Amino acid sequence: MANTLIFPNLDCGNIGYKLVQRLAKAEAYGPLCQGIAKPVNDLSRGCSSKDVAGVIAITAVQAQG
Repeated sequence: MANTLIFPNLDCGNIGYKLVQRLAKAEAYGPLCQGIAKPVNDLSRGCSSKDVAGVIAITAVQAQG
């Protein structure tokens, strides 16, 4: 089940999703870009090696589609 959080601007959104990720010990990946000719995604500063591996896996799946 996915939850959606809506914030007034990008700064608040980044703070909010990182806060939820750390407090809930959840996995959060983003931002994931769509609508571009080739798959491309972004990693935030301070991401862990597990975050890098997760985004690589997501990008690989996007490349197959």
